[in-house]
Amino acid sequence: MLSLLHFFCLFLLWGTGVGTPDTSLPYMVYLDGNQMVCLHWGFDDLQGDIEFQLTVNTTGWVGFGLSPNGNMIAADIVIGGMGPSEPYFTDRHGKGKFMPLVDDKQSYTLLSMDEKNGQTIMRFQRPIDTCDDQDFLIKLIYAYGITDTIEYHKTRRGTKEVNLLNYMPKTFPPNSKYLMATMDKITIPSVHTYYHCKVMKFSKPSRKQHIYRIEPVIEHIDMVHHLLLYNCPSFVNTTYDNMCYVFMFNAGIPFGDDDRDIYFKLEIHYNNPHLETGRTDSSGLKLYYTDQLRQHDVGVLMTGIISSHMPYMIPPKAQEFHTYGMGDPIPDLNVFVVLLHTHLAGRKVRVAQYRDGKQIDFLAVDEHYNFEMQRFKNVGKIKTIKQNDEIAVECTYDTMDRTNVTKMGLATTDEMCLAFIAYYPAINCSCFFCFFSITDVEVSNMLIILTKSPKSVTFTTFSVRIFS
Repeated sequence: MLSLLHFFCLFLLWGTGVGTPDTSLPYMVYLDGNQMVCLHWGFDDLQGDIEFQLTVNTTGWVGFGLSPNGNMIAADIVIGGMGPSEPYFTDRHGKGKFMPLVDDKQSYTLLSMDEKNGQTIMRFQRPIDTCDDQDFLIKLIYAYGITDTIEYHKTRRGTKEVNLLNYMPKTFPPNSKYLMATMDKITIPSVHTYYHCKVMKFSKPSRKQHIYRIEPVIEHIDMVHHLLLYNCPSFVNTTYDNMCYVFMFNAGIPFGDDDRDIYFKLEIHYNNPHLETGRTDSSGLKLYYTDQLRQHDVGVLMTGIISSHMPYMIPPKAQEFHTYGMGDPIPDLNVFVVLLHTHLAGRKVRVAQYRDGKQIDFLAVDEHYNFEMQRFKNVGKIKTIKQNDEIAVECTYDTMDRTNVTKMGLATTDEMCLAFIAYYPAINCSCFFCFFSITDVEVSNMLIILTKSPKSVTFTTFSVRIFS
């Protein structure tokens, strides 16, 4: 069998940032593609506060907000800057396509305002408990002006989806190297859905290494749907080219620990709905590795519904259609990130953990699933799966805009229900990419249940409950 080295759909990359502040703000992301707007942040669970530092390449006003949909309407916004004699700063809210209104209650606190080297640096905080209690990916919005007169921003605005409360600090060893696992100018055919596979050979290193960072190399973001990279088993010894995330400080994906050359298989799903011709692509992944081994080897498990093993149809005109996949018991694992995956009809995904027949936790929850924003999400504190625990993946679909049934399959217009779970230490099995067995199907009231034994599942607002 092949083992899954990494599953990639667009995820947030870690960078060094501009004007890196003190360690109380350990997280950073650029909010725009030109790296003009940089956000650092940190939070204190005990104090219940989250602190931001917004750095913008302007000497005019700057604005920052939390939005449920990426628009100004219903967004919580702050606007500030350094005036001629003193700073200005107000907490506002968006009501429409006009100047955000000043809030009666100012829930943000300005900590500092500075203007230097052509940049405005605004540091402020707010209570965490005013954030969404489901801790989903928040759309951050920004805007800025070229003067201190607060007026329409024109094109100086944007939005980015970020999970503010589920970050982990990253560390990078000084002597790292990298491998390039990419396609080589393959021609994308004029078909809607195309999978291309490339098996590539890399020379064996002198000793065991750890891959600690995986960076996307995307040439055609409009066509690359997702990438899969597999670490091939020992019997693979030939190349092939035809159809077919940054880890925490103490864990890495191992390779080079046996006496053979290394073969990776790169699989890319290209989505070409307009049947374009003549497009070539060299997308892939850049794998950073080091011989300074970390404490644990990382593994990746997949659970959910394997569409090729258990095909079924989702009916049209269903506002909430639920499916469940139950996973076999597995050895003790420490879970640190999870990637949830459906296609266009997916609206919610939950991964529940059971012990002795009772739900004890969620490994991951996304109540606002966005097909365009799939990524590995940190689970916060490490979650432990014990021997004989069971894992259930629940997917909720909305097919109100469809007139035909939706089948489970590989195309973007088909559906999937999967969770990729990254954990340590890697278990002693033949692959990183392990399938949980699924044998029985029950259909009832817009609900399809896939289980390993004759059980049924019921869903409530707060939990997924299983009963015999």
